[in-house]
Amino acid sequence: MKVLQFICSTGFYGAERWVLALAKHLPNTIISELAVTLEPGTEDLELVKHFNTLGKTHAVPMKGRFDRSVVSKLAQLIKDNNIDIIHTHGYKSDIIGVLAARKAGIPCVVTPHGFENAADIKLRLFIWAGCQAMRFADSVAPLSPQLVEDVKKFNIGKDKLTYIQNGVDLSEVEAVRQTKTPKDPSGIKTIGFVGQMISRKNITALLDTFESLYAKRQDIRLVLLGDGDARPSLEDYTSGLSSKTAIEFLGFRQDRLEQLRDFDLFVMSSTLEGIPRCLMEACAMEIPVSAYDIAGIDQLITNKDTGLLAPLHNKEQLLADWECLLNDESYAKTLAHNAKLFVEKHFSAQRMADEYATLFNQLLEQKAGN
Repeated sequence: MKVLQFICSTGFYGAERWVLALAKHLPNTIISELAVTLEPGTEDLELVKHFNTLGKTHAVPMKGRFDRSVVSKLAQLIKDNNIDIIHTHGYKSDIIGVLAARKAGIPCVVTPHGFENAADIKLRLFIWAGCQAMRFADSVAPLSPQLVEDVKKFNIGKDKLTYIQNGVDLSEVEAVRQTKTPKDPSGIKTIGFVGQMISRKNITALLDTFESLYAKRQDIRLVLLGDGDARPSLEDYTSGLSSKTAIEFLGFRQDRLEQLRDFDLFVMSSTLEGIPRCLMEACAMEIPVSAYDIAGIDQLITNKDTGLLAPLHNKEQLLADWECLLNDESYAKTLAHNAKLFVEKHFSAQRMADEYATLFNQLLEQKAGN
């Protein structure tokens, strides 16, 4: 069986790493190939470099943000390479992938990785169109129970919905975790974030919380890994903070796991999530976690068991949680260890890949029977 993973990638974030983890862990009976749209600014994708070690990659030229001719190009690519199933990731990928699959006569699987609460009306309309496209897929496989509920709002038939819980390549994380060295003798504690810098990540709340904590103590620093549309405005906002010299924007990093390994505290303040891959990696790395209590995050973190969760937008509680985990090292270690055990048991990439393999086989059997 040949499965084509299709994504309109703009960087190397959770969805891209997820695609790699799935392709790496699928059984040998499934050949994984990758197709990406080639758009201005995406000519040198990190995802393609990594996927080349796993299977064949294809670039589909695209003239602008949405080029209708790309549907025919993708359909022809599917036929030329004898693809059996296309698996799409992201609003634009879902729209193009569903149409190309219909044109090429093969099944299409859509995996929603999360929904964006965008303010821009054009982006909201584009997201809406992507969600409508899911209705015409052969199978929709969300990554979390909340995403399943979100998908139901778009009138996806029950016979098309398959819940396959998210997974992460724990072997990669564990290899880096084993290299952890003793704490920085300077006593500086690192509070860190990894992820896209987009509106729903609500990173301003992290900056405000750090500013409040820095007013009380200066033995801390805030490290932000990732890139995105919101980064320039976040850097501008930071320039007006008294704690600005203790805040670092590192952008996209090849050594993100090594950076994560050295965090004393992993923090998030998202307002909307699927099940964040970066959070799974933080748990697997045995780093204490503080975040807002929202759907998706609550699939990984149980308050006072595997981390600390504050009510959404409650910066006072978020600050108190940061202080608790930084001051009580024994308690923080206990929560982090519990989180590591939980992720290892429930969120392995191998379990996830096995379930997708079953779904792919079922779709081909249904096609053969029609």
